[in-house]
Parts: sequence; structure tokens; C-alpha cells
Amino acid sequence: MKVGKVKIYDANPPILHELRNSKIKVSVMLPNEQIIAVGMNKSVANDFVRTNISGFYGDTKIRTLLVGNEILSGSNETWPYLVPAMINLHHALREQKLRKVKVSTPLAMNLFQASVFPPSKAAFRTDLVDSVLKPMLKFLARTRSSVFIDVYPFFEWGANPSNISLDFALFDPSAPKYKDENGLEYENLLDVQLDALVSAMAKVGYPDARITISETGWPSKMDLDQKGADIPNAAIFNRRLVKKMLARPPLGTPLRKAKVIDTYIFALFNENLKPGPTTERNFGLLYPNGTHVYDIDLTGNKNESEYEPLPPVPPEAAPGSLKLWCIANPQIDMGALGAALSYACGEGSADCAPIQPGGSCFFPNNTVSHASYAFNDYYNKFHKIGGTCVFAGAADLTTVDPSNGSCKYPPTFV
Repeated sequence: MKVGKVKIYDANPPILHELRNSKIKVSVMLPNEQIIAVGMNKSVANDFVRTNISGFYGDTKIRTLLVGNEILSGSNETWPYLVPAMINLHHALREQKLRKVKVSTPLAMNLFQASVFPPSKAAFRTDLVDSVLKPMLKFLARTRSSVFIDVYPFFEWGANPSNISLDFALFDPSAPKYKDENGLEYENLLDVQLDALVSAMAKVGYPDARITISETGWPSKMDLDQKGADIPNAAIFNRRLVKKMLARPPLGTPLRKAKVIDTYIFALFNENLKPGPTTERNFGLLYPNGTHVYDIDLTGNKNESEYEPLPPVPPEAAPGSLKLWCIANPQIDMGALGAALSYACGEGSADCAPIQPGGSCFFPNNTVSHASYAFNDYYNKFHKIGGTCVFAGAADLTTVDPSNGSCKYPPTFV
């Protein structure tokens, strides 16, 4: 596939072994659960580097050590140890003479106080600035390392499709431009998101911090209640992304004109065992068996017109016209299904009175039937405010009404 760089989410020895004697530059990762120990103890940092990097460094081009993944999106218990862990690992690398390895950490787009629109007004969350971000940016500047950011136009567009056009998210040159209050014009959503980061960093004293996109991409498959995730859109987004990021001379962004921005596409493979919505399992360029989801040239040399025609985009129902029901997945382990049913009837606040003895939906008296009713009630109540039909893989959406006799399942219109 002519990949230039890869990023893995650990320091997996078999993968690092397979990448030996190749030209591929590699980013490895310290797992989230090890950050506190590494941040507290320099010897733990030294042990991690010695065990996971030193033994591979000669043959495998390890060039970045990332400390955790989207740590600032999770529990704040780890936050105080993030920058100390980065510093300890940096010193460990230097002590072991691994001077080509930079240290950073991937951030997510929820580190902003508000919207990325307009990008010139973007600012970091106040709970992060002094405690984590300023010390981190100081360390990255001192060590000449990049700020790694996971940035997905798919999610930004999906959260606000009435105000952001799909064409703007897909780098369509015919999409209407967005004009910032400072007069800069934007031709695509990714540039808006990146310049929001540039503006926020400038506001805390780091206007020139280098940026690397640690994750971006577009899913090729979706659930019935999702939109925009299909093979044509995924192929278009990633093909145009490659052309943009490998353009010579570099394009950069309106605030970072002509700057190279290293970019990692998420992901190489579809993650068929990953929980959550269908989109989460379908960001890959390849299926788990190694075949291509769609053709893509990662060198940037192939023009859009040179690809074979993509399959047509499936027609979408008019908003509010599609009737859906959320039902149990009969293939899942019964223990997991029972746990999901307990959640729906308890913390999930579904109305489970009809599946109690004497209720209209008590029969058939089995876990699959009872879970289907509870899941559907939950989804019907909470879909409009973000509720999903997932339940850790225990539920599926259907367009077939599962109502049975006196047991009626209300549909959800999407």
C-alpha cells in the first residue's frame, strides 16, 4: 500500500518485529493504564523504554512514543500525571541514546470550550489550560515535538448537518466556502477544525506549535438511524484527504499556509469485534481478511478521475419518515443480554412494567423478548437526545414491526 508511517496503540512486539528493515516510520503508544505509574516513577519509564523500544529501535524505525490515547477526554484522575510521564519517557529515551524518538500524546476535539466555528474564536476548556495544556505545550515546544490531534469532520458534520454541508465535509471544491470573522475563507471542514486548534494554542502562548493529525477518516457503513457513512463517501473523503495532505508545494490551512501536516488515516482495518454503533467498526481501508473496502492510492499520485466508478450512494429516506424498532440481538451471549436488559429497566429508565407478570408483553416469557421490548422503549424515549440502539452489541435496529398480539412496540421515526 506504500504506507509511509503507521501508528499502533501499544508497543506490540510481533507488529514491531514485522516492521523491521522496512522504510515505514512507526509511532508506538504507552497504554492509558500505565500513565500514572510512569508519571510517578522514572525507573518505570526507563523500564518501559528498555523493554518496548530499545530492543526494536535498531531494525524498526520507531520515531514517536505517544503517551496514552485521548487522556484528556477521560477521567481527570490521570491528568496530573500526563506531562510528568511525557517528561520521564523523554529522559529515558535520551539516557538510552534513542534520540530520534519524539514524545507526544493524542488529543481529541472535545478540548475546546465551545464550537470550532468560527475558528478564530476557538479556545481551550478552562479546566485544562493551566493544569495540563500549557505545561504540555511547553514540553512539546522545548523538545520540538508535534501536537497530535484526532480530528474527524464526519463527527463534526454529523452533530450539525443542518448548518454544515456534507460537501464541505468531503472536500468538494464546489461547496460554498465559510468565511471567518477575521476575513479568512475556508474550503473544507478539516481546515476549520485544524485552525480552531491553531487559534486556541495561540491564545495560550503557542502560536507556532507544530500539528500532526493522529487520527482522521470516514466510516463506510452505518446503522439505520445514521447518515453519510457509506463506501462512496468514505472513499471520496480519504482520497481527497491524501491528495490535500501530500500536495506539493504543501497547502496547509488558512492560518498555516504551505505547512506540511503529517496525517494518519484511521484505520488500516475494519474493527469487526469493536462494540458500539456500526460506524465504529467500519473506518478501515481494509476488511479483516485483508481485502480492500475501496481502492485508494496513499502516495497522492492518483487523480480522482483515474479511479473506477464507485457504487451509487444508497437512497436516504426523507427525515422523519423512516420507522425503526430497537430489538434484542439473539446471537449475543445470554448473560450479556440479561445485563443489558437490567440496565435498560434500571439506569436506562425504560418502562418495563409491560414485561412483568400480568403485563401485556410478559409473554413470550424469555430474555430475548423482554429485552426487545425494553430496548425499544428506551430507544423510543431517548433517541432524539442521543440515545442509541447499541447496548454493548446486545441490540439491533430493524424496519420490521415486532409487535405481537396485545404487545405493541411503538416505532421511532428518524
